[in-house]
Amino acid sequence: MIPLLGVAVPRGARICYHISMPKKESVLVVCSNRKAYHDYFIEDTYEAGLALLGAEVKSVRQKELSLEGSFVRVENGTARVYNMHVKPYKFNSLVELDPTRPRQLLLNKKELRKLAAKAEIKGYSLVPLEVYFKNGWAKLKLAVAKGKHLFDKRESLKKRDLNREMEQHFKNNIRF
Repeated sequence: MIPLLGVAVPRGARICYHISMPKKESVLVVCSNRKAYHDYFIEDTYEAGLALLGAEVKSVRQKELSLEGSFVRVENGTARVYNMHVKPYKFNSLVELDPTRPRQLLLNKKELRKLAAKAEIKGYSLVPLEVYFKNGWAKLKLAVAKGKHLFDKRESLKKRDLNREMEQHFKNNIRF
C-alpha cells in the first residue's frame, strides 16, 4: 500500500514517483528600442505575438531588424506595428516582401480594447520596446507611453549623471 495515494501495490512491484520540474522559459532578445526609453515615459507594457512569414522569421532570428521609428496602431479590432524594418532573408527564393510592411500583433480582445482606449488619450502612444523569441515564438514587448518634452530629457540626463558621479565617488572612497 502506498501511504500517500492509498493504492494497493502487488508485492515486489517497483514504485516510481515522477515529479515533473517546471520548464524554464527560454527568452532570446533579438532587438530593443533603447531610444524609446529616452523619448517616452513608459507607463504600461504588454506582450504581443508577432505574425511573421517564414522568411521573415529566419531574418529576425539572425537579428536583422530595426525598431527605429516604429509605432503601433489599433484599427478595426487589430493591432499592427508600422515601420518595423526586417531585412529581407538573402536565401529566400519565393516572394520578395516589403521590409517595412505592417505586421499584425496577436492580442486578446480585452487587451486590444485597453490599448485602443489608452492610445486615444492625448499625448499617449503605443511604442514597441523589444522583439524577442519566447519558447520559439516571436514576441513584441509593447508599451503605452507618454512623450517627453525637452526639459524632461535634460532632467533625466542630469539625474543619470549625478548618480554616476555619486557611484564613482563612493567607489573611490571606500577602502577595505
